Amino acid sequence: MILFLQLVASGVAIGSIYALVALGFVLIYKSTDVLNMAQGEMLMIGAWVSFSLIVDYGIPFVPAFLLTLVFSVFLGLAIERAVLRPLIGQPIISVIMVTIGLSIALRAVVIAIWGTQFQRYPTPIQDSVVNIGPIPIAEVYIWSLATSLLLVGGLTLGFRFTRMGIAMRAVADDQQAALSVGISVRRVFAMAWIISAVVSTIGGILLANIQGVGIALSAVGLKALPVSIVGGLDSIPGAIVGGILIGVLENLSSGYLDGPLGGGVREVAPYIVLVLILLVKPYGLFGKERIERV
Repeated sequence: MILFLQLVASGVAIGSIYALVALGFVLIYKSTDVLNMAQGEMLMIGAWVSFSLIVDYGIPFVPAFLLTLVFSVFLGLAIERAVLRPLIGQPIISVIMVTIGLSIALRAVVIAIWGTQFQRYPTPIQDSVVNIGPIPIAEVYIWSLATSLLLVGGLTLGFRFTRMGIAMRAVADDQQAALSVGISVRRVFAMAWIISAVVSTIGGILLANIQGVGIALSAVGLKALPVSIVGGLDSIPGAIVGGILIGVLENLSSGYLDGPLGGGVREVAPYIVLVLILLVKPYGLFGKERIERV
């Protein structure tokens, strides 16, 4: 029973990070109808930049973290301006293919600068265990959970109540109507990519504190995709629920099924759940059903 509770608790912490990264998918999709297949690479670059600032330049964690966020703002803006803006009005499949090419290019940049070697991240969090009742949990998981929930809550409130959030929702519902009332659709697109880059960077740094930093961090983008689809690609609450669900499922499958089945179950578990849920709910758990009349 203790093992079960421990797996669930750490799964919730990891799942909250998945939810944070999945929010990047959802924000871009809601605003631009584009699936950003480079989300994992943006996450990985953020983690590596933070690592270099701390290790190579001796900058303390907090200033390095803030500088990395500034970098991610410019990265998101540069991608939107140079890569995505010229493709406005093009077929969606063409734009998605461009984001796949972008992911390959970003991965090549990371390999050229930092190589493929796995590195231990210089985490400021103590390598200690906190007992919550009978459940021992690593302190890094608690900090990751608290940070992710705070950011997810802040983004949810901002998306609902701020002027930019309302503008993003308007663009997501109907771009032409948003244009007709004076909303700058291009500005909304740029803001969506900036927020996506920032949340990906924060998610990458949180995961690097747990797993270390390396080229494999980009695979989290592939995990965040089923998270966002399970919850519903146009649903922020769905991203949160989907992230925690996938995180817990990964941990439970790893803890109980890796031994009997020979390992690797946690890697395929999210996609099995994705298929099962889409068979019942094609638009995800919280996604809006779209009916198109021909």
